[in-house]
Parts: sequence; C-alpha cells; structure tokens
Amino acid sequence: MFIKPYIKYCKTTKTRYTIYRLCESYRNGSSILHRMIVGLGRLDELQTVEQKKLLGSFIEELIKNGGNTLSLNIVDPKIEELAQYYYREVIKKKRYDLKHNNSLEQETVYINTLKNKDAREIGAEWLCLQALRQLGINDFLKSKQWSDDKINLALTHIISRAVYPASELKTVSWIKENSSVCELTGFDKNKITKDLLYGISKRLYQLKEPLEQFLSKQTNELFDLQDTIILYDLTNTYFEGQMNQSEIARFGRSKEKRSDAKLIVLAVVVNQEGFLKYSNIFEGNTADSTTLKIMIKDLSSHTSVQDRKPIVVMDAGIATDDNVKLLKAKGYDYLCVSRSNLKAYEADTSCVPVVIKDKKQQPIELLKVRVENDNDHYLWVKSHAKALKEKSMNRLFAERFEQGLGQIKTSISRKGGTKKLAKVWERIGRLKEKYPSIHKHYDIKVEHKNEIVSQMEWNQNEYTELNEKAGIYFLRTSLDEQDEQTLWTIYNTIREIEYTFRVLKTDLDLRPIYHKTDEAAMAHLHLGILAYWVVNTIRYQLKQKGIHSDWREIIRIMNTQKCVTTSVENIKEETISIRQCTEPNQSVKQIYQALNYKLVPFARKKSVVPPSVILKKQNTESMLVMDG
Repeated sequence: MFIKPYIKYCKTTKTRYTIYRLCESYRNGSSILHRMIVGLGRLDELQTVEQKKLLGSFIEELIKNGGNTLSLNIVDPKIEELAQYYYREVIKKKRYDLKHNNSLEQETVYINTLKNKDAREIGAEWLCLQALRQLGINDFLKSKQWSDDKINLALTHIISRAVYPASELKTVSWIKENSSVCELTGFDKNKITKDLLYGISKRLYQLKEPLEQFLSKQTNELFDLQDTIILYDLTNTYFEGQMNQSEIARFGRSKEKRSDAKLIVLAVVVNQEGFLKYSNIFEGNTADSTTLKIMIKDLSSHTSVQDRKPIVVMDAGIATDDNVKLLKAKGYDYLCVSRSNLKAYEADTSCVPVVIKDKKQQPIELLKVRVENDNDHYLWVKSHAKALKEKSMNRLFAERFEQGLGQIKTSISRKGGTKKLAKVWERIGRLKEKYPSIHKHYDIKVEHKNEIVSQMEWNQNEYTELNEKAGIYFLRTSLDEQDEQTLWTIYNTIREIEYTFRVLKTDLDLRPIYHKTDEAAMAHLHLGILAYWVVNTIRYQLKQKGIHSDWREIIRIMNTQKCVTTSVENIKEETISIRQCTEPNQSVKQIYQALNYKLVPFARKKSVVPPSVILKKQNTESMLVMDG
C-alpha cells in the first residue's frame, strides 16, 4: 500500500491543489494497476512527505493486523490519530476484506523449491534508526531544506558509524553486502559510494553548531534533564599520515604514546547523564589548561541553564589557578582535583571521616580539611585501590631507574663507552628527569680522575613517605557542602566523560584518523560525535531499566536479529517471495521493550511473480536451434 497524490483544479479560485489516496497495486494479467482503498483528502495536518509516508504505513499496519501495530514507531500523536480515523473509514465503507486478510493464507507449494536468500543484519540498524527518530535529527535536517534523499543518506551514514565503524570504503561494502540499513532508511544501496559518504559527512559538519544546540536541548526535553552538573575534558587522536598541509595537525603529547604522529585535540562538554552538550576541535599541541576560556564562553546557549549555572567538574590538567579564577569571575561553581599536594592542612573538626565503597567494594576514605588563607573547600580522599596501583608503579619505576643506572655503569667499564664525567652526569640527569618521583630516594656516587669516571655506585633510601602518600589526593571546590559523600558523588560523575572518550575513540573508531585534509578529518570527528548521541540515547534509557551493557555488547546482541527473503513456487508455477524479519530472541526483545521501541520495522512484504511464458518459449526455440 502507498499514498498517491492527485492534482485537482478549483474553478472557483482558479488554483491547483493536491489530494491524497491510499492505494494498493494489483496485477491484471501482465499489467499492474492501482486500486484506491480510502481517500485521505488534502492532509493539511501533515507538512512533510515523510509524515505522509508514515501515515500510509500506519494505516496499512492497522489493516493487516486487525487494528494492531506491531512494527511501526509513531512518535507523532497527530499521525496516529489520523491513521485510526481512516482505518475506521475503511471498515465502515468495507473497502478492504479485513476478515479474509486476517485469516491464514493457504498455498499449495513445492517444498523442494524453498530458498532463503539476501539475509542481512537488521537489529542494531533498526535500534539506531528508532533512536535517531526519537532525537528528531531528520526533522532538523528537513527544517534546513535538506531533500529526503540527502536526509536518508545522512541517517544511513550515522547508523553505519554507530553499528559498523570503519572507513568509507569498507562501509560501502558493509552496506551493500551485510546490512539492511538502506532498506530501513529508504536510500538506494546501489547508489552508495565512498564519495557520497565523504560528501554527506562534510555537509553534516557544516551544520555542527546548530545541530549540537538542537540535540543538546532535545535530549534535555526528552528525558527532563536539568544540566545541574557539567563535565569538561579533552583528549587527542593521531593521524596516520604526514598532514603537511594541515593547519590543525601538530606534534604534541599523545595520550596513546604516538610521539611520531601529528595530533588533533577534541574537547567536549558532557552532562552528568553522559549527553554531549557541545564540542570543539583544537590544534594538536594545544595545552589542556588554555582551552577552558573558549569552551565556557557559550556554555549557557548549549545547556538548559536559565537563572542558574551548572557545577563545572574538571580534571587536574585543566584546573589551573587562572582557570579557577575564570570560573569564579563567571559565577560558576566548580569541583576538581587539586593540582598541588597540600601540605599545610588540618581536618575540619565539624565533620567526621566517612568510608564508602567503590564498584569493586574497595574502601575510599573521605575527610573535609581546611587550608589556611584559602577560601576554597577541600576534600581529603584516600583510595585503597589507587594506593595499591601507585605502590606497584613505584616499585616498577624503581626497577627501571636502577636498570638505567646499571646501563650507565656498564658503559663506564666498557671499551668505547661513555666515561667523561660531564657526559656521565648528563646521562644521569636525563634518567632523573624520566623518573622524577623516584630519583630523590637514591644516593649516587661517581668516582673520577682527570674528568674520567672510574667507578659509579648508588644506594637506595627507603621511600616510605612516598608509599604513605599513595592513593591520597585532594578535591578542590567552591561548594560549601557539609556532606563529604555528596562531594564525592559529584566528582565521581567524571567517570561519564571517561566512558564518553572510550566509546568515541574505540567503539566509534575516532582513533586513528586516516583522512588527509583538515575538512575531512573534522567531518570524521563530527560524524563520530553524532553517532555517540545515538549511543548514549540508547544506553541512558537502558540504564534507567537496569541494563548496563556496553555498546559493543548491545550491538552483538542486536545483530542476532536478521532480515531474510524466503521464496517458494506454488502449483501455479508462481514464485512467492516473502521478505520478513526474524523473531527477536529474548535478549533483543528485552532491549526493545526497555526502550519502548517497536520489535520489527515491518511485518512482512510479499510479492508473487507469475511464470514467464515468453522466457519459456524463447528457451524452447533455442533448444530447437541447437538440436538442428
């Protein structure tokens, strides 16, 4: 069934207008004809072509399932109301044999002709498409005068990045051979090329600012979020290529230890529920602490802030004294890790120490402390798990430091080795620079004569003090909060931004970047960010229902739902083809139901192809010619 437009002419007003009818196709011999089921009038209530298509699909679903909807996710109550009205009109006017349609269809078929073909993954793609519709990205793009074809291509590319993050070339192969994403979005998969995908990524990036503002406000309205706490952090990703003509790719301190590759810095603002508020891209050698002023400038336009301002949570690398002063001047409360190890502090006598447990049931001690001549509030934190990790790292650094000293000592006694006093101390200095927390616990003696070193010895002092400080750090805040656990809970939301970066860089393939131009690289990053909005929209709702699976696990579960075409010949020698989704297993059904999404995108699609008499005649003539 489909909605067909008809142009009418009004003699009174001398104007043309369009009316719509719900029609179905049927075969009359070798001809395909259309039959009207019900007239829909002008449909002035619906503004877009997509809304009219959804109305037609909804009425068809009601007709074929006796008034029930099994697969369509209609989020617009106006469409649902119209569909129910016209469904009642179909019943009243007896335009469709509903009783026969709902009864079991019977066919006599040759079972040995049954074939299954064109099996494709559909579960994860259908999940992401419903999330995109929930976010309203298609409506936003329509408001920017995008054509339906461009919108469908954009949705296809975003879903592909979320489900199968890969290069554009590999994505084309996946779409054409493995996935049913085009079947869902309506874009012709035979037209997909890597150049089309490159192009649509760049067009989406051109809408970066308004699109991020739209999605930020949309998620707040959808889930009734207040943005009371926002998290700010940066990460970097590296290029696999020279990027000699780039204006943003620079050598810098790589978080992946890729000092040989140029970098680009991605800064994001995330609320405590993990939804992105907005993002920015900086040159690869940009220091973390210099970016806050730029990001804080437009914070209010991207959040639900009106008469109040959110609490800004940030890591120690950003929390310089200048940035803290900036936040105070702008009227923002803040919470961060103190950049310096406090020495002159005393316990707040009005508070008592609190011991809580982390996710692994390891103890964390919390205590409010005071610092003289400092108006900020501090929370002393001692983590048992962090202490064990730091002690282990201290032992490892000590071993490596001694190994380095041993190499220098061996070089002194080896022929052709470094023996000059200045050079030896230079090597020792470089080693100390590499292990700044450990070298102070070693006494190093160098014996020499005439500036030539003959012997080198060292003794290790006990670094008990270092181990005693292991696992201890301080949280600095402008909040005058009496409950230590409340402050810890606020700071612990920074785990959300850590997960955000993990999903972006690993699950959504933002690392590394293979593109060769700045425009393509930034479009690549922006596409990953759009895919992350889909990911977090799904995961946030699942977490509310107690499902805490990570994104890769969700994709694995959803990929068990396939779409397959089954064909069989009947006794009339007609080929009956049915395109249908597999029944979702219990795990897939649980995810759909937790999200209140539809289980399948369509009930089934059936087509009947009669035997080709002409083809048989041609084959017979060919055989006669060959026999002659």
